[in-house]
Amino acid sequence: MEKTDLTKSLKSYYTAAPIPQLLTVAKGTFIKIPGQGDPNEKPFEERVQALYTTAYGIKNLCKLQSRDFTVCKLEGLWWVEDERWWQHGIINPQSIPKSEWRWEVMIRMPAYVTDTHFREAIAKAIEKKKMDLLQEVTIEQWEEGKCVQVMHTGPYATEAFTLGLMHDFIEQQGLTATGRHHEIYLSDPRKAAPEKMKTILRQPVK
Repeated sequence: MEKTDLTKSLKSYYTAAPIPQLLTVAKGTFIKIPGQGDPNEKPFEERVQALYTTAYGIKNLCKLQSRDFTVCKLEGLWWVEDERWWQHGIINPQSIPKSEWRWEVMIRMPAYVTDTHFREAIAKAIEKKKMDLLQEVTIEQWEEGKCVQVMHTGPYATEAFTLGLMHDFIEQQGLTATGRHHEIYLSDPRKAAPEKMKTILRQPVK
């Protein structure tokens, strides 16, 4: 049975250079769950768990149809309800109380995953695991379009410098940031040393 690995077939979306670069991200299928607050607290962990439960439920259904895939990397969109995410020429989320952070964590699905796969996986997971949060997971087609992205190496708390490089690049190119700050988590924080963690930082532009 052939196994789909989106990090390989969509390599440009899951690799990045240490200096900002432009790319265009085409439409894809994502499962998502929203939330608000400190990502180090339990509600964030519970929602990520609900998302992975859904992803593996879909994977198992696809395997029954002789289509298997590697569950893709966790991604997150981050924002607040005003313009403070961008401050003094850099993005500085650490200056904003984490209780105000809004986010949507998501996982990209192969193109052959359908709404039927999704609904069946959710129904089975709710019946088996009794997780009310599963009802907050959605599936949608999402097109990010023109973006700037860069690789951040190190702990999440030190992202401000890398985001500053991205902001400077956006200005130098005569572009304007639009949409929500996007992160793709290539490293598992439970296993990787903080100084070696790799995170793709992405910003839609126009």
